[in-house]
Amino acid sequence: MASDAFSRDISRRGFLAGTAGVALVAATAAATAGPAGALLGAKNTAISPLVLSADLYASANPQRFVFAIARGAKYASFGPAQVAFAPPGTTEANILDTNLYKDGLPKGRGIYVVDTVFPVAGNYKAAAVVGNKKVPFAIQVKDAADAPTVGAQAPRAQSPTPSNTMGVNPICTRVPACPLHDVSLSEVIGTGKPVVAMFATPQLCQSQYCGPVLDELLDLMAPYRDKMAMVHVEIYQANKGPNVAKQAPTVAAWGLPSEPWLFAIDGTGVIKTRLDGALAENEIKTALDQLAA
Repeated sequence: MASDAFSRDISRRGFLAGTAGVALVAATAAATAGPAGALLGAKNTAISPLVLSADLYASANPQRFVFAIARGAKYASFGPAQVAFAPPGTTEANILDTNLYKDGLPKGRGIYVVDTVFPVAGNYKAAAVVGNKKVPFAIQVKDAADAPTVGAQAPRAQSPTPSNTMGVNPICTRVPACPLHDVSLSEVIGTGKPVVAMFATPQLCQSQYCGPVLDELLDLMAPYRDKMAMVHVEIYQANKGPNVAKQAPTVAAWGLPSEPWLFAIDGTGVIKTRLDGALAENEIKTALDQLAA
């Protein structure tokens, strides 16, 4: 019955009815396997939704949900896609249209983004709809966020600079190193000037999006540099050796469970934009425009 339900044309509501067991079981590995990059080797289906949102939490406010699509072992985010979520204890869900963002990202590695509400914590049954394919998966929604949320005060933790590396080596794994390490976050947050904080590790990023999204920010930054401070923070303590898997102190202080992240922070230190998993060029530009307004 479950496979038959997913092979039929999907109605706008109730398409998850009768498929809860299959949806949850088939997607458990995707929900718990860790970074999206690790899922690219999955061979259980021709199309795999790669969940890039790592810090979903129960809230009455809409949250950004982002995912990519893989075919076999390659990213394949090309055409339109929809997504749906059934909260714990339910088998019905509305199908939501997503925005496909490709600008600034490598070919095939576009991202699907939708703003939606996750009203309660727990395991949500979900499905991605790509063309005539309906692929079940699952997501975990937590009671509370690990990372700072929109409307909260940004942490005032220090970030590495050339004069104070805080034991992080290197402080930038991009080649060549980016110019966004001249000041510490602790020196600029809440001092009256807006701040953009980018947490990304181009060399060690497990989802393969850190390098591209940092480059997006670098490509966009020129008209904004005199209006706001921009700081890039590496994710790990080192890029080799025993500390390669150890979070950098700033990342630990911010409670970030994944990479990459971008926070747009106003002059009073309040977070105005929170983007994670993978970021499109136009999403970053919108965040910068709002800070500059």
